[in-house]
Amino acid sequence: MSRIKNKPFITYILLGIMLVVFLIMTLSGGTSDPVNLFRFGAKYNPAIRAGEYWRFITPIFIHIGFTHILMNGITLYFIGQYVEMIFGHWRYLIIFFVSGIMGNLASFAFNYGLSAGSSTAIFGLFGAFVMLGDSFKKNPVIVSQAKTFIAFIALNLVFDLFSSGIDIAGHLGGLVGGFLIAYVTGVHFAKTSRVKRIISIIALIVIACFLFYYGFYKNV
Repeated sequence: MSRIKNKPFITYILLGIMLVVFLIMTLSGGTSDPVNLFRFGAKYNPAIRAGEYWRFITPIFIHIGFTHILMNGITLYFIGQYVEMIFGHWRYLIIFFVSGIMGNLASFAFNYGLSAGSSTAIFGLFGAFVMLGDSFKKNPVIVSQAKTFIAFIALNLVFDLFSSGIDIAGHLGGLVGGFLIAYVTGVHFAKTSRVKRIISIIALIVIACFLFYYGFYKNV
């Protein structure tokens, strides 16, 4: 039992779900077909406005084409298990889902097109690392890793700006969501500031409400 507990099994389960969804979509119409993407739960603003709020979650497990799932899958495999080890299984799962939902809320607010992908949640994992660097400034190892991730985030965002078809709003929403929810969950090996935890959960709720309101009422 302890062997399983020490393994990043949440990361493996998430990757497994994504692969199963990708295979089912491939066999039932393709992963690049807009109709099939919509059918499986991609983010689509008119459908969300019609009450299909589950589309804030389902896009996390949907990928558009083989390259998309390959790149996100590799990133999640390496980054995910590292974050899972630091934060613990269930904190990591909360960070992953909250980041993904926040990313899709941002996409709903600022991106009108059909979109999907786990990159919203993956950027949230990057945000969790930034939180670690801010919380443990006296730990040179954590600070060094946080700086590396900040550089990686910056490079990715620059790449997003010069690439077509990239949902930069979703990435930024996931990044912010991951940073804030990481403060709320904390880590298993040390205490985080109670004041920062309270501020973070308030900020998370306010931002989520704003994005939902803006997407629902302002972009019709």
